[in-house]
This record gives sequence, structure tokens and C-alpha cells, in this order.
Amino acid sequence: MKLCVCFVLLSIIACASAENPLYRGGKFAWDAIGGAWDMYRAYRDMREANYKGADKYFHARGNYDAAQRGPGGAWAATVISNAREKWQSQVSGRGAEDTRADQEANAWGRSGRDPNHYRPAGLPSKY
Repeated sequence: MKLCVCFVLLSIIACASAENPLYRGGKFAWDAIGGAWDMYRAYRDMREANYKGADKYFHARGNYDAAQRGPGGAWAATVISNAREKWQSQVSGRGAEDTRADQEANAWGRSGRDPNHYRPAGLPSKY
């Protein structure tokens, strides 16, 4: 996870240095940093909740929160989600079906749809 965060931050710096007429003044970079923070917060909450069946909800929520910041946040969510799924499929040996389901939840959240679609019954309202 720390490697993903470092990769995202370095990518943000590289993108922020490029001239982008839509996001002058570093708005894209700030949105991306905020989006990375949203993804981290969802991951932290998922670990803290330790609630069976809540994985997809936290995937959708992190991507939703990040994408609400704008294109920079959506970009960060995409990079982090793809890197995490690639790492998990290669290192942990999780199956392709689980990766597909995670990516579906990621895309659901990034598209602006309600992450509560994936919320399991009984998950504390704190999350």
C-alpha cells in the first residue's frame, strides 16, 4: 500500500508539472492528492471495520469520494485501484472473479453511483 501511495504522489508531481489549460494552478494535482487521501481513508476504515462482506462497499466508497473531487481525484482512484488489484492478483493469488468484482465496485463508485449499493446489512453506521 505504501508503494502505491508513493507511486501516486510521484505521478501527481509529474502530471502537475505539465501545462493543462483546464487545471491551471495545480487544481488537478490537489484533487489527485485529495483523491489519494479518500482512497486511503476508505482502506483504513475497511481494515478497522473488519466486517465480512464489506470489501466491495469500501471499494465503491473510496472511488466515489475521490471522483467527487474532479478529474484529478478520479485519476488517482483509477491508478490506485488498478495497482491494488494487480498487486493482489499477482501476490495474494486471489482469483480473477474477485478482481473483476472489485473492479466493478471501483467503477461503480467512480461513476458517481451510490456506494451504499454494496453496503452489507449490519455494517455500523460509522462507515
